[in-house]
Amino acid sequence: MTQNLSPARTPLLTPVLVAGCLIILVNFAIRASFGVFQIPIATEFNWPRAEFSLAIAIQNLAWGIGQPIFGAIAEKIGDRKAIIMGALIYALGLVASSFAVSPEAHQFWEIAVGFGIAGTGFGVILAVVGRASSDENRSMSLAIATAAGSAGQVFGAPLAEFLLGMMSWQNVFIVFAAAILAVLALLPLMKTDDMASKAELEDSLGQILVKALRDPSFSLIFLGFFSCGYQLAFITAHFPAFVTEMCGSIDPSGTLASLGVSTTSALGAISISLIGLANIGGTLFAGYLGKTYSKKYLLAIIYSLRTIVAAAFILTPITPTTVILFSITMGSLWLATVPLTSGLVAHIYGLRYMGTLYGIVFFSHQLGSFMGVWLGGRMYDAFGDYTFVWWIGVGVGAFSAIVHLPVKEVALKARTA
Repeated sequence: MTQNLSPARTPLLTPVLVAGCLIILVNFAIRASFGVFQIPIATEFNWPRAEFSLAIAIQNLAWGIGQPIFGAIAEKIGDRKAIIMGALIYALGLVASSFAVSPEAHQFWEIAVGFGIAGTGFGVILAVVGRASSDENRSMSLAIATAAGSAGQVFGAPLAEFLLGMMSWQNVFIVFAAAILAVLALLPLMKTDDMASKAELEDSLGQILVKALRDPSFSLIFLGFFSCGYQLAFITAHFPAFVTEMCGSIDPSGTLASLGVSTTSALGAISISLIGLANIGGTLFAGYLGKTYSKKYLLAIIYSLRTIVAAAFILTPITPTTVILFSITMGSLWLATVPLTSGLVAHIYGLRYMGTLYGIVFFSHQLGSFMGVWLGGRMYDAFGDYTFVWWIGVGVGAFSAIVHLPVKEVALKARTA
């Protein structure tokens, strides 16, 4: 076993952090673009909106199921092997989806895409980054890695929109498959020294799982992450179509023309990009605050602000201006929960099995994602708009703000000593 490094000597920017950021960036650039394909695919095959929505919902659910599985794989056979498996499955799902011509085929292959996202996404990468970081730098390192996902979101949807102007959506999927395979060149950098304590190393995975699952705080964190997934997945999957249809050809303020945007379809893609851009700053700021202030209270504040922003947006007439304002404000709160939630799990339950434990918590996030995407499609087909789904998002956001307050933000070993 490698010797523990002194936390004081561990720099913030390490090869592990840089490589992890690039992998997450590509991962999120691809997955954040799926909303852009909502209308082209439904139009080509004349499907109801719910069909492709269900495919994306299944993708999110598979991502959630795969997250603790890949976390355990990484902890048992190695982080890099888990990432290789994830990238191969991700590419397989994208290529197979490009040949799918029925809703059932799309929905089936999105299972592979979801598992691929899990193997190259937050659960595995954040665990590696967390173990490679000192106690002092961990919150900020997790925030930087999370912000890299936002950087991918900045150009993922516009890139998909640009590529769709040059080639079919099937070929765009194949280009994305090649991109996720390219990240495997970064794996030589993903090597960490073991930063887990001696006491953590003495616990088996089964022992720490039992302790965590018996801890009420773990259940509260699990429940609280549901709304994050619901809100983010619904917006990612449906907001481009929502913007296109709600704004239509009406642009009373001249906002689109002033931005050089000629269509509301382009505005939908740009809105996703703006969310990602604003989130870079918001996530880094959340990580910075997490070094000093209580993570559970910061999470309660973020969920409260999300609830207010979502309610204000749906109560205000929808125009290009309000779309842009919403994208920026919601974006600043978008993934700010991730470094705080993953950091809270690491702080309470230790680093050794952080990937698996955060993966279990993340499953709640993806249950929310499934509901947000699927319910969005079903409610749209039933009522012709997304209003009811928005208000559910407002309600679950308020619930998450409240449920974090009783969490005991103390290391489990200190509580049971």
